[in-house]
Amino acid sequence: MQPLATGCALTIGNFDGLHRGHQAIIEQLRSRAAALNLPSALMSFEPMPLEFFNPAAAPARLSSRREKMRAARALGVDLFIWARFDARFASLSPEAFLTRLIEGRLQARHVLVGEDFRFGKARAGDINTLREFAAPRDIEIAPLPEVCVDGARVSSTRVRESLAAGQPQIAARLLGQSYWVSGRVVSGERLGRTLGFPTANIRLARKPAPRYGVYAAWAYMPDGRRRAAAASFGVRPTVNGREPLLEVFILDFEGDLYGQRIDVSFEQFLREEERYDSLDALTAQMHRDVAKVRRHLQESSSP
Repeated sequence: MQPLATGCALTIGNFDGLHRGHQAIIEQLRSRAAALNLPSALMSFEPMPLEFFNPAAAPARLSSRREKMRAARALGVDLFIWARFDARFASLSPEAFLTRLIEGRLQARHVLVGEDFRFGKARAGDINTLREFAAPRDIEIAPLPEVCVDGARVSSTRVRESLAAGQPQIAARLLGQSYWVSGRVVSGERLGRTLGFPTANIRLARKPAPRYGVYAAWAYMPDGRRRAAAASFGVRPTVNGREPLLEVFILDFEGDLYGQRIDVSFEQFLREEERYDSLDALTAQMHRDVAKVRRHLQESSSP
């Protein structure tokens, strides 16, 4: 990466899910960047640090790298900076992190981070380290805004907990919009087609956040249109599935979506994933699910 000749106003973090707290950070960053006549820059990590150090203990991901970049662009971020979090990056001392990256490459003039910000090898650098470095260089250090919903601070952890509990409506309040995933439709076993419910299948390339089960959902098609959908997320116990798969039955749609990318927003948790004794029993339940999806989405869309 070449040094930024113009410098930047910078914020640093995982920004998983880009919830309402993150949105407030970006709004404040853009405002200060405009006042300083600088581009706004968001720096994040791939993989996230805990995914590197202890993958088994890492939390579910709310957003992929692609989804995070897309959301940040929609919020008006000028520059999205990826730090590849590997052994070399993890070994950087706090001094090297500041001199080589923050000052050298990014030439940051304004840095927006939380009081609990830690950086460098063994997380040895903290907010005081950053302030001591910034003061003689006229780099502004600003505190993060805090956003509360239902009396508590908005966080990625709260979003994950809501999704894991099958409460996408609560997650939506924290995110400022419905929780959504984006993925490319892949070939499946075509069982749904034989049952009268052809599905668009999406494999999530990350540890998934939503509770296994069936959802009322919206599918955002490649042509930009929104369609009602029944989304089943899980390991498909009736057919002895193993890997988590998102199967999306798009109501009143006929067409081939293989290889195309669609977005799916989770609106209402309908039921847990279940194992059925026969495909006939599974088909009967799918009819009931689709009826519930129609009813819920029609009601939620009514003025």
